[in-house]
Amino acid sequence: MSRITEVTPRRVWDSRGWPTVEVDVTIAGGRSGRGIAPAGASRGLHEAVELRDGGEALGGKGVAAAIEAVRREIAPALIGRDVQDQAGIDGLLVALDGTPNRSRLGGNAIVATSMAVMFAAAADAGLPLWKHLAGATVPKMPLPQIQIFGGGAHAGRRIDIQDLMVIATGATSFDRALEMTCEVYHAAGRIMAERGLLQGVADEGGWWPAFENNEHALDTLVRAIERAGYVPGEDVAIALDIASSEFGKDGRYRLALEDRELSSDAMAEMLIGWLDRYPIVSIEDPLAEDDEAGLVAFTAAVGHRVQIIGDDFLVTNAGRVSAAAKAGACNAVLLKPNQAGTITETRAALAAAQAEGWGTVVSARSGETEDVAIVHLATGWNAGQLKVGSFARSERMAKWNEAVRVEQTGLAYWGPTALKR
Repeated sequence: MSRITEVTPRRVWDSRGWPTVEVDVTIAGGRSGRGIAPAGASRGLHEAVELRDGGEALGGKGVAAAIEAVRREIAPALIGRDVQDQAGIDGLLVALDGTPNRSRLGGNAIVATSMAVMFAAAADAGLPLWKHLAGATVPKMPLPQIQIFGGGAHAGRRIDIQDLMVIATGATSFDRALEMTCEVYHAAGRIMAERGLLQGVADEGGWWPAFENNEHALDTLVRAIERAGYVPGEDVAIALDIASSEFGKDGRYRLALEDRELSSDAMAEMLIGWLDRYPIVSIEDPLAEDDEAGLVAFTAAVGHRVQIIGDDFLVTNAGRVSAAAKAGACNAVLLKPNQAGTITETRAALAAAQAEGWGTVVSARSGETEDVAIVHLATGWNAGQLKVGSFARSERMAKWNEAVRVEQTGLAYWGPTALKR
């Protein structure tokens, strides 16, 4: 048994320049692990809540209270605990907080601690984190979804679609998938520059979406794939995160870029039209988190031909995944540790999805750091898919580069077989 001897919190900074929580967990003998809480711009109503200080300083986003929660309550409770008991420690954190959404101690304080325990346990075992998580199984490298254009809450709502991504369906390795994406990403940038539309990048590193309408963005992405020398739908396909909860409520969807409002049925009809016209293989949050009936109908209509991912609707929650599967809504789940609150709860959501035969996608957030935990989670848990953001900005590239290192250990690659269709 390796007991925790020290839990040390500190304030660090995320990719948007806002404060966040970092925690170090040290065990007897001096080995340690570190976790850093990411932050999302578009958040589901039912996900774990960050503890922020409010007030005028730092735009109200200070984390002094969350740091103090770790120092005064979490650290004393964890000292002496077995670092290998991840489930027991995570259960203790949940009980210590005592709220359904982690709002008392803060989801940011709790997830950073949970992640630090996980890394410390791997260090204690003398194993890379992915291998520690895999145990006796031999996992495969995940299929990457990589943003080319950022929109929605990640780009001042310049277009309604939040993420326009590519999946290198023709790649036979993770490394080759990154190479192909690199070519598409830079081809997209050249197209934007030639049209006088190049205006920098969005929160996750994708090109800023200076488009006339949503279809213009999709057309440009297809042209970028072709400009890079690939066949759309054969070599490289499209994945979308609509993030409909950001502009849809009570069955009505307001498309700001096009200045029109759609019913749930009309929204679904528009998306199905896109599926017919573009090489789209995955679509996330096509309808809002409060539109279960719409999600059920959409899944029934096109779930046999495209992966339908629940994010805001499912919020990395095992119970919600099981209920959605029973209702017939979605066929895949997005997994975000800070959305669930702890590593154990994230793992439970993945297990619930896999039990239903669903696809599973481990995901970063728009406010990220140099932390590479999600790469190891996606690999070690054999999740099949990984969504990090774009092919630019160091908080994103740190994760893609970590996956390259992991692949060099000799792991096979999931490829497009990971897609649920």
